[in-house]
Amino acid sequence: MRHATVESVMTSPVVRVAPETGFREIVALLTEYDITGVPVVDAEGRPLGIVSEADLLRTLAAQEDPGALLPAPEAAPAGPGGAVTAADLMTGQPVCTTPGTSVVAAARLMSRHGLKRLPVLDEDGRVTGMVSRGDLLRVFLREDVVIRREIVEEVLGRIDGVSPAEIGVEVDQGRVVLSGTVPEPYLVPIVLNLCRSVDGVVSVTDRLGAGGAAAPVG
Repeated sequence: MRHATVESVMTSPVVRVAPETGFREIVALLTEYDITGVPVVDAEGRPLGIVSEADLLRTLAAQEDPGALLPAPEAAPAGPGGAVTAADLMTGQPVCTTPGTSVVAAARLMSRHGLKRLPVLDEDGRVTGMVSRGDLLRVFLREDVVIRREIVEEVLGRIDGVSPAEIGVEVDQGRVVLSGTVPEPYLVPIVLNLCRSVDGVVSVTDRLGAGGAAAPVG
């Protein structure tokens, strides 16, 4: 049993910009493709940074507003000739991932760094896709019947000493209820943890018995 990978949920090909791309062109791209951020890449497609809606909004927030009660934040410094480019706006040294990374590992990476999106790099370090929080959450759209089949065939069927026929598995909206009996008490947490690791599982309710303490099969 393996988790889905970033490759299965990422957006590819990815919209990207060069360091010299102008402010208005970036806004137009975000609007056209209905995205909230875009990677900034060098001539070889390697990531330099990311420009997000938040980066762009800082420019808007820095404009003069005589009626405002709050002070204006500092705007991104303009380049030669007054142009504001991706290089001026971007957040540098982006945290990245790879196509083969599991969705769980990618989610933990986003959570750890407080990110909304990750550039996905190929084996040569070039941007090949983007993965967002919404992309990762797609795993929770798996059908209940698919989740149940994976639990029965790929989880219960592969645990030594556990008989799938002795365990009832109910899945409703990603919520799993396990009932029935396993031979030994130590197997209960193993079964529960492995079921929780299945893509699309929201929660697992334990109604298992062990040895002589049989629980009813739901």
